[in-house]
Amino acid sequence: MTDVVLTADTLRYIALFERITRVHVKDCVDTPDKLVFIVAEGKARDAVGKKGEFVIKLKQMTGKDIQVIEFSDDPVKFLKSIFHTYGVKSVELENRGDILHATVTVDPQQKAKAIGRAGKNLKIARDIAYRHFGIQSVSVA
Repeated sequence: MTDVVLTADTLRYIALFERITRVHVKDCVDTPDKLVFIVAEGKARDAVGKKGEFVIKLKQMTGKDIQVIEFSDDPVKFLKSIFHTYGVKSVELENRGDILHATVTVDPQQKAKAIGRAGKNLKIARDIAYRHFGIQSVSVA
C-alpha cells in the first residue's frame, strides 16, 4: 500500500463532488480524461444520483468522465467494484513470488473495454488497487 497523496486540483474535485452529491469521498484519482471517486461501501448509488444526474453534472463541470467506485475492506469486493461496469465473473488473488497479483475475469464482450485503449483503464485500476491494498499486478481475463 502507498500513502494516498492528494494534489490541490484533486482536493478541489473532491470538494465539488461532495458539494454536489453530499457523499463523502475516501479517495480521488485524477487522470487526463477521467476522475475516479472512491466512496464508502453502499454509497455509490447516492453519489451517482437518480438516472446518473450527479455524474452528468460533474462531467459537464469538469470536462472529464466520472467513475464512482465503492470502497470495501475486502480486496476482492473492492476489485469487483472497480470493474463492476464490465460484468465481473470472478476475482482471484494470488502471491507470485513477492508480488500480490489479482486476476479479474469479466464478461468476454467487455474485456477490451475493461483494459481500455493502450491499457489505460487497467493501469488506473492497478494504481487504485495498489494504493489501497498493495496489489502490485492486475490482469483482466
